[in-house]
Amino acid sequence: QVRLVESGGGLVQAGGSLRLSCTASGRTGSSLAMGWFRKEREFVAAISQSGGATYYVDSVKGRFTISRNNAENTVILQMNSLKPEDTAVYYCAAGRDNIVISRMRDDYYYWGQGTQVTVSS
Repeated sequence: QVRLVESGGGLVQAGGSLRLSCTASGRTGSSLAMGWFRKEREFVAAISQSGGATYYVDSVKGRFTISRNNAENTVILQMNSLKPEDTAVYYCAAGRDNIVISRMRDDYYYWGQGTQVTVSS
């Protein structure tokens, strides 16, 4: 069992930045692919188990960066140049055992409770 807890959401003006953090507890999350999703589990970003590979949805490329610290069981989503259309609840997710990295929500088994990001225009 893996428990995921997100933090770092909030209200920011367009053009601003937020840093989302996801901390995993229970069975170590460092052996699992990790991802961030938003709204109705729309894919945002993913990172491989080692952190050597990353994926992004086109709409956030160049603005968002996903990273991980396996020693601390954390995954970070740094969000810069935020736009009102980025407003959503953001969810952290951990992949199934055989997944190296994925954009597909069905490849993720553990989910956090979500954190609200609101970008005002």
